[in-house]
Amino acid sequence: MQLSFKYESITIGFEVIFRKRQTMAIKVEAPDKITVIVPIGTSKKVIIEKVQEKASWIYRKLDYYKNIQYLQAPREFVHGELFMYLGQDYILNIEINDCLPRARLELNKEKLFLRTPLFDKNLIEKVIKGWYRQKAREKIEERLSYYLPKIPKKPNRIVVKEQKSRWGSCSSKGNLNFNWKIIMAPIDVLDYIVVHELCHLVFLNHSKEFWNMVAAILPDYKLRKEWLKRNGFRMNL
Repeated sequence: MQLSFKYESITIGFEVIFRKRQTMAIKVEAPDKITVIVPIGTSKKVIIEKVQEKASWIYRKLDYYKNIQYLQAPREFVHGELFMYLGQDYILNIEINDCLPRARLELNKEKLFLRTPLFDKNLIEKVIKGWYRQKAREKIEERLSYYLPKIPKKPNRIVVKEQKSRWGSCSSKGNLNFNWKIIMAPIDVLDYIVVHELCHLVFLNHSKEFWNMVAAILPDYKLRKEWLKRNGFRMNL
């Protein structure tokens, strides 16, 4: 459902999602996406009133994304293009050799070397995304193994997949989901995402107790969170 509210002389639209929950949550994502998650049965009047109370904060977030000039240029998957891995940019180097049985991607120093029997953008995209997914699964499992001893509860299931609007999530059943794109973030930011979801096994909310637990494991979590806020838009293929 789409609704809107007035802020000064501006009309700002937002999407409403109804879920089984007790409280309302507002998400503002680059470049100008506003999502309001509300308990099932909440009236339009109440939704608009609650969102209106946060109008100033929402506007500041939108203005912030505007000022950092959020641009998401389409990927071309061509020789010389930059790809981010663990917080660093690497140059894609494509080598075509028709004697090769299949395409392979390797990381070497400052470059990503993709050797392929033919130049096919769809194939190159598939190989690059497959490489990212594999590396993400390996690194996330490694970091989970490191931090799990610090958490009193254990996850029921762990899944690494592509998610459109989340870096990670934790269900009430203790299932953890991680977006494979977090492998593009610096390792300390990836760790923050892992710890964030692990702490949700204990506190399935963002209460003071939850953040205290995150801080006990990662005292500088706010810096890591800020990097994700400012650079998350770059973690995309």
